[in-house]
Amino acid sequence: MPVYSNREPIVLVLNDDPDVHARLQPLLDTVHLKSRPFSSVRHFLRSKLPDVPSCLVCDLPIGDGNGLDLQGELRRRGSQLPIIFVTGHGSIPLAVKAMKGGASGFLTKPFREQDLLDTIHAALKRDRERREADAKLRALTRRCWQALSF
Repeated sequence: MPVYSNREPIVLVLNDDPDVHARLQPLLDTVHLKSRPFSSVRHFLRSKLPDVPSCLVCDLPIGDGNGLDLQGELRRRGSQLPIIFVTGHGSIPLAVKAMKGGASGFLTKPFREQDLLDTIHAALKRDRERREADAKLRALTRRCWQALSF
């Protein structure tokens, strides 16, 4: 059974503006978080997501798509990846839609760096706990099937 509590988490950053990646990386470095940048929805959807606690920091408008559509696609695929929206194009209806879709956070620019870090840490904690619970359930299911085998 994988132990996720001691696995190094990763923050996935989806934004088509390279300056955002350049600004977020040093911020994440200050709290010893690794990050992996993506510049397009297409690139993100084609990549293999890491099997470690993770979250996605995502803009709403992205050159080849939109964060809310991506959120819906990930949910259709069965992904439980926590998503934090960070955008300069936010509105109350968009925030409500994102949160109803299961977003872990919705921050509008400008935002306090500490608010983003707090939201990221909460999302990573929730993902770690979910992964641990899923691993325990799989182990229990396996033991039950083994006990039923003749």
